[in-house]
This record gives sequence, structure tokens and C-alpha cells, in this order.
Amino acid sequence: MSVGEPTTTNADAGDPAAEAVVDLAGGEPATFLDAMLDVDHPRKAAAADWARTHLRSRTASFDRGRWRAAASAGVLGLRTPVELGGSGRSAVDSLLTFEGLGLGTDDAGLVFALASQVFAMQTALVESGTPDQQRTWLPLLCSGDAIGCFAMTEPDTGSDTAAITTTAVPLAGGSFRIDGEKAWVTLGPVADVVIVFASTDSTKGRWGITAFLVPLDTPGVVVGEVETKSGLHSCPFGRIRFDGCVVGADTVMGKPGAGSAIFTSAVEAERAFLYAAQLGAMERSMAAAVHRARSREQFGRPIGQFQAVSHRIADMKLRHEASRLLVYKAAALHDRGVSVTMAAALAKLQTSESAITSAVDAIRIHGAEGYTEAAGVEMDLRDAVGGLAYSGTSDIQRNIVARMLGVERPVRRP
Repeated sequence: MSVGEPTTTNADAGDPAAEAVVDLAGGEPATFLDAMLDVDHPRKAAAADWARTHLRSRTASFDRGRWRAAASAGVLGLRTPVELGGSGRSAVDSLLTFEGLGLGTDDAGLVFALASQVFAMQTALVESGTPDQQRTWLPLLCSGDAIGCFAMTEPDTGSDTAAITTTAVPLAGGSFRIDGEKAWVTLGPVADVVIVFASTDSTKGRWGITAFLVPLDTPGVVVGEVETKSGLHSCPFGRIRFDGCVVGADTVMGKPGAGSAIFTSAVEAERAFLYAAQLGAMERSMAAAVHRARSREQFGRPIGQFQAVSHRIADMKLRHEASRLLVYKAAALHDRGVSVTMAAALAKLQTSESAITSAVDAIRIHGAEGYTEAAGVEMDLRDAVGGLAYSGTSDIQRNIVARMLGVERPVRRP
């Protein structure tokens, strides 16, 4: 889709799962340069075309049929090894697919939900799950027959993960009793299994946190209702409470005390990759702005001929290209096995804040109509606002960058 063409949104027809015939996980692997130099890369274009067909307009709530359609097209198995039910694609390949999904549909909530499971929950399971946990759950997650979620945040604990109050008390025979509550769990209200982080030794702070893989039908697990939020309506958030939930030793991921490392690794991947879909949304919003600038006339000429409008769109393009560079750099580093801590923080910070600014600019270019739901651009802003919080706030990303630059370390004087 070239910039300047509006995205058409029509009501869905039929069952999307029954028509998901395209294999979005197939094709030749892409390199970092492939992704960066070809804004209409075939992998991205295929995903965008698929989304225009199967995810034509946003939904007000989670749609399991759409979830299964995405699974049938290979989206949920992108980052999972072939032997565990996935396609084992690289980070760059996966990001091209998710960028295309963000471009092809305005159902940002569903695309966000898919990315959350692929890049956070399944990443943790692939990297740190036991062989039995992986064989049991990954094929089901990739096929869409099960949904997984990832639960660290609590009502009073966000970025300070060492302060979590959920506990997992060791019992006889190697089992644990989990008590506590997790908040704002993406996909929590509709999930089948959760990776939950709990303290098994409060004296050790973050080194006393353990990760558990817990089916949500386990006695003592109480799943809360869907939380009402400003945007991303088709991605349900909610609370999960653990009330004397007894789990076996086979639910431990890695080993007791490894939870903090598991969380950090998964969140870095999420932070680096989750925003690929937002790149697509930014491009879609920019296309709508260009179309508006060319078709809307004032004072006898298209408003795109006014420098105030044309420069605003030029800035949208600049932010989009800069964000793409940082996101795909993080993916390329990850594929090389290099730490992405700095790259992920920069990519998340740039993309999340740029998406807000560009969404506001799109509304400005549409004028009063941009404030209406009919124009389709005000929802992009409400969807984008969530990016300021999930995967760590913008302030946390700046803290990470500053710390890695050594800003906090005093100069040693002779």
C-alpha cells in the first residue's frame, strides 16, 4: 500500500477462521537491510493484504474466530521452533509480519493481543520452560487452541518488580501455595494458562522471584472481569487472583529464584518487538492524512498545498522512518544473539511517543471530522496512548538508556 491511499474498512463477511488460507509464516527469510530498504517488503505486504481481508474493521471485544484465523495463517507460531509447533522465523521476519498486520487493519487491540502472546508469553516459555511444559502448551498456543498470558504487574507494583507481594510458599513434596493478585493482565480474562511471577523467598528481593506456568482452571485461581479502557478494545485486560492456589513442582519454570531473569528476558523481547504493529498503524494513519490533504479543499485549493499541513505530514514520515530503523535494529541484534537492552529501550521510547504525536497530527489534518469516530483517526490516538505504559513507561526507558550510558556514575578524580 503506497502512502496516500486510504484504508477501506468494511464489515466482515463470513467466518474469518474458515478463510485463513494464506501462510504468513512461509517464504524466504528477510535480512535487516531487506526490511529497512523495502518499505513494501513482500512479507509485510502479504500480512497487510491478509489483514484487509480477514480483519477488515475493528471489533468492540475479543473475537476468538479472528484469533483462530491468525493462528491458521501462522501468526502465533512465528517465533516458536518447528519441533514445538511453530515455524521458527527470525525476529526480523516476525516484525515484518506484524508491521503488515498493523498496516492492514485498524483492529489494533487484536494485533496487540497476538503480539503479546508471541513476543512475551511464548518467548518466556520457549526460552525457560521445561521440555514437558513446552511440549504440552506450545503446540496448543501456536494452533490457537489455547491462549496464554503473562502476569507480573500488581495493583500496587509496576516497574518495581522486586516489590511484588504475590507469594509462592514451598510445601511438602515440592509443591507451592500461591497467594496474591495480578493486575492489567493482557488476555487474562480469556486465557487458558498464565506465566505468573511470585516471591518464593522475600529476603532475596528480585532474586527470590520464581516463575510458574499455571493452567487457569487450577483450583484457587480467580479470573477477573474485562477492564474497561480507553483503547485496544478487542484486547481484554483483567486481574487474576490466586487464593491458596496449590501447584506442583512441575509448574516451576527454570528453577526457583530464576523468575526475575526470565521476566527481564521476555520483557526485553516484548519491548523490542511489540511496536512493529504500531509502525504499521503509523503508516496507515499517515496514508489517511495524505489522502485528506489531497482531497480536502479550502480557499479554493487542497489543504496539502498549505505548508502548515504538508510539513506536518513530512514530520509524520520522519518519525515513522526513525521508529522503523530502531525497531528493526533491535530485531537484527536479537537475531545475532546480541543484548538488546539499549536497542529495545530506544525503539520502545521512540515508537510509542512518535505514535502519539503522529495520531494527534492526523486528527489535526482532518479538522473537526478527525474528532469523530466516523473519520477513523481518533481511535488510533486512543490505541496509541496505551503504548506509553505497557512494557515499561517512557520514563523507565529513559532510565535504562541513561544507566547504560553511565550517566549516574561519578567521574573518578585523581
